[in-house]
Amino acid sequence: MSNDNPADPVEAFKKALEKGSDAQKDFTRQFSSMQADAMQNYFAMLRGLSFYNAMFKTTVQSGGRISIPEAERQALDIDDGDLVQVIVIPIERKKKKEG
Repeated sequence: MSNDNPADPVEAFKKALEKGSDAQKDFTRQFSSMQADAMQNYFAMLRGLSFYNAMFKTTVQSGGRISIPEAERQALDIDDGDLVQVIVIPIERKKKKEG
């Protein structure tokens, strides 16, 4: 039997394996490219968020008040009466007293 015979099951199997392998390589390349793009977008977003922002921990005081530390106020040129946006993410809850 000739190796170029399309009816040869061994040759058909080899061609199917090659096509499957090529498809896997293409998928992996595309997926890797998408992941790289997603990571670049994520880091660009983080850079944008941190450029004119400050991140710090503070304690909630009576009446729900929080304070912006002096170093952050100075770095961002925040004065009394300035409007700021706050994103609150609880990180630790104070244990309530029983009794």
